[in-house]
Amino acid sequence: MEKPTQCAVVGGGPAGIVLGLLLARAGVHVTVLEKHADFLRDFRGDTVHASTLRLLDELGLGDGFRQLPQSRMDNFRLPAGSGEFVLADFGLLKEPYNYVAMVPQWDLLNFLVDAARQEPCFTLIMNAEATDLLTDGSEAVAGLRYRIKDPITGGTLETHDLRAPLTVACDGRGSVLRAKSGLTPKEFPVPFDVWWFRLSRDPEEIERVASISPRFGDSDVLLSLTRRDYHQIAYLAAKGSDPELRAEGVEAFRNRIVRLRPDLSDRVGEILSMDNLHLLDVKLNRLATWHKPGLLLIGDAAHAMSPAGGVGINLAVQDAVAAARILAPALLDGSLDDHTLAAVQKRRWLPTVIVQTFQRLMHRAIFNQVMAGKQPKPPRVLVFLSRKFPLFRKIPARMLAFGPLPEHAPGFARRKPDA
Repeated sequence: MEKPTQCAVVGGGPAGIVLGLLLARAGVHVTVLEKHADFLRDFRGDTVHASTLRLLDELGLGDGFRQLPQSRMDNFRLPAGSGEFVLADFGLLKEPYNYVAMVPQWDLLNFLVDAARQEPCFTLIMNAEATDLLTDGSEAVAGLRYRIKDPITGGTLETHDLRAPLTVACDGRGSVLRAKSGLTPKEFPVPFDVWWFRLSRDPEEIERVASISPRFGDSDVLLSLTRRDYHQIAYLAAKGSDPELRAEGVEAFRNRIVRLRPDLSDRVGEILSMDNLHLLDVKLNRLATWHKPGLLLIGDAAHAMSPAGGVGINLAVQDAVAAARILAPALLDGSLDDHTLAAVQKRRWLPTVIVQTFQRLMHRAIFNQVMAGKQPKPPRVLVFLSRKFPLFRKIPARMLAFGPLPEHAPGFARRKPDA
């Protein structure tokens, strides 16, 4: 039997680690469970938007974060006719939040964990996979059951019960705790899946400013995200086409990439086999209710986001900040109830709906057209405003960089940079 904690957080992604850090700074005893033995998993989202950069500064962690290896994304481009146009120019935003940072997620998570471990109330248990929810003979959740896995075989070494007044599920779009809770999200149609892989960058490309400029083909899309020393590439094709792609073989897949990006023809041989491709089964959904007594779901566990716009991680972090601000006082004085949990959902519901609505519109206007073999045509008004009035680019830049209703760090979690 594990020692009880005031809050059990399941999932060591950005939302779970940020929530654990903030609650610990409030003096709440919090235990975070991460099912893997480390954070070294490739092809996670690596964008750290301006809202998160500002949060790190408020937490006194901004200077340290900027020392991590990273590249900057200064704009977002879309094709228009035979050329491109800049939809969002982050450089028009006020410094120092006038860019999107590209940072390997494992570096970000290790950095945040190092900060959280300075707090005596913070506990992180790695290699711990949640398997079930605990109850005390009622509908209320009283904690969770988890297993410690053998890092080599994946078999169970130990099983533990962790009791807590509150369990927060931050375990992603395939949330085990959501399934165990009986809560079912509403699914929205998604026209594509994503295959991630990496290709090297030429030495002269290393110092170039990063940008996102998707390439549209006859029925597919290629999106390149620039990391410090390689390209992280997303290939988008019709949902459910993974078996067909793999049956075609690696040479056919290389040809698909060269067709979209001829400049990469000298390095597609780095895709050694189809095993080098990592499939993301894209989901877009949300729960009508994010909570039940003793249980709260945030981030992708409550609302899985499409990769369109690349804002899912930062929306999850904003969920965590709002949750910490609302939950900490109630956890400390023992007043936590369903109204407290409902307040978290109420705070974050509108931003979630706005972002998902925007993503659904992008799916219809762009990705549905591409997957049907048609060339997407950005709204003429956007192209006109961007080209004739460059300051217009600040509006979509602001929405992408900060999102609707960006959260500030609660007062109890703020620190000076030298703390």
